[in-house]
Amino acid sequence: MATEEAGGRVTQEPVTVWGRPERGARGPAAAHSRAELTAVAVELADREGLSAVTMRQVAKALGTGQASLYRYVSGFEDLLDLMSDAVTAEVALDVPLEDDPVEDLVALAVRTKAVQLRHPWLLDVPPEPLRLGPRGLDYLEYALRAMAPARLPGRTRMEAVALMNALVAQLARAELQAGRAHTHRQAAQAAYLSEAAAQGQRPALAAAMADHAEASPAEEPQALFERTMRRVLTGLLSPGPSR
Repeated sequence: MATEEAGGRVTQEPVTVWGRPERGARGPAAAHSRAELTAVAVELADREGLSAVTMRQVAKALGTGQASLYRYVSGFEDLLDLMSDAVTAEVALDVPLEDDPVEDLVALAVRTKAVQLRHPWLLDVPPEPLRLGPRGLDYLEYALRAMAPARLPGRTRMEAVALMNALVAQLARAELQAGRAHTHRQAAQAAYLSEAAAQGQRPALAAAMADHAEASPAEEPQALFERTMRRVLTGLLSPGPSR
């Protein structure tokens, strides 16, 4: 959108890809669409990782010139916005809410993590607080509605969604890395930790590890994820002083 400043100078206000038309009103009919660009980019990322996605590679997969892509997007950031929003649509939002904010958000977190594990490149997209497209807005709306029974201020609810998503991403990343870790390296690290605790210089560590050893067997990743999310969300949604 153009605005006129004092002195008659015209400047362009920043507009996201969602605020620009699919194609200009003039010129020949478009040979492709944003949906096609997005699908090709997501397929590339799923197969080879986010680093493989470039404007040149997307154009090559579409059988067109790189310059032609700028009829649909202004640059790579637009493409990232489209890709992120497309896979966000895989998070089911038609699941009825049970009027239990913590459990409803835990269930949403589980579905969100599943999408991130299917598309690991999503964890490599540079985080931006407002990287939201239409599907991302639907996700935010669902999460905020889930918290309605808690009767928390809007700011607190927005912060809770942001923190929940950050934790989901961190735990999804850890789960992916654990699956790739070398068993012998994990064993060596565990032995080092045990030796350090047994030296007597770190009594708090020794006590914690002793309690851990006496606890129930190691949890499955999914059970650990749900337990962690439940404890964190219980704290986030508890009434407390506003600061």
